[in-house]
Amino acid sequence: MFFSFSASHRSKLRQAVFILPALVAVFFLSFGEAVLAADLPKIRVGALKFGTVNWELNVIKHLKLAEKEGVDLEIVPLASKNAAAVALQGDAVDVIVTDWFWVSRQRSSGRNYVFAPYSIIAGGLMVRDDSGIKGIEDLTGKEIGIAGGPVDKSWLLLRAYSLNTRGEDLADIAEPIYGAPPLLNKLIEKNEFPAVLTFWHYQARLKAKGLKQVIAIDDVLRELGVETEVPIIGWVFREDWAMKNRATIDGFLKASMAANKVLDTSDEEWVRLRSLIRPGDEETLIALRDGYRAGIPGAFGKAEVSSAESLYSLLGKLGGRDLVGDSATMAPGTFWTGSIN
Repeated sequence: MFFSFSASHRSKLRQAVFILPALVAVFFLSFGEAVLAADLPKIRVGALKFGTVNWELNVIKHLKLAEKEGVDLEIVPLASKNAAAVALQGDAVDVIVTDWFWVSRQRSSGRNYVFAPYSIIAGGLMVRDDSGIKGIEDLTGKEIGIAGGPVDKSWLLLRAYSLNTRGEDLADIAEPIYGAPPLLNKLIEKNEFPAVLTFWHYQARLKAKGLKQVIAIDDVLRELGVETEVPIIGWVFREDWAMKNRATIDGFLKASMAANKVLDTSDEEWVRLRSLIRPGDEETLIALRDGYRAGIPGAFGKAEVSSAESLYSLLGKLGGRDLVGDSATMAPGTFWTGSIN
């Protein structure tokens, strides 16, 4: 039996002959990548659903930076900071982002968590342009929006700065208003109060709306005798787990550093992240980009650890047991030795 094909059928057949090998190659390439990822040691990173850490994790995933370091990254969405701590303590994740004050408290209680730097202390006091506030001396009797509660690190630093420069505790001469960062932003935009101390990315959004910074945390730290950059937020994990999985944690931390390098140098990557960040406008995206870059930590060595110990002692006096628990000094081993240069 003989078959005859029309010209159009012959054309489609020729196309299929060329397309089929390409499809087969794509299939096996994708299958090969899946097999490769399955063969790599997995690291489970818990991250708040709407936290800025997702920007970096997105870059790591998009550019396959973890795979390049021999690690399979799994991102576990979490609802809150407390949920992150519970997930880590319950072995539902291997790594979370939190501060080293928490780590020190845990180590003082016999739990061997460690901290690797992720972001330095940045930002400062933001004020409305019509507030008349130009410095710490203008805050007497004024309402100040404070994110993070009474033991927020930036608020404690500002109080210490006031004590050091004026001899008065800002908590006694001003009126702090504690609240969630999104609410505080809305209230200061509506002129409900003249000044706000909030997390850096909310500060960046306020800057894009015309508010200005009058007291920088960098200046506060220098006034308090802390000369080197101090990371306040970092990757936190169990020390015993890290020692058993050294290549995994080292690979992830290298991928983190590589992602930060991209975010520090590539404006195009920030454009790609726009749908995740949801800045609203170009000015806000630029402010968030610049604010993130300001928080990327540089060298981390013994000088930075010493500064962290000084800061712990300083803030512990103001924050008390709510901040540091029963330990007056930072617990030995708080910082992961693999992160110290």
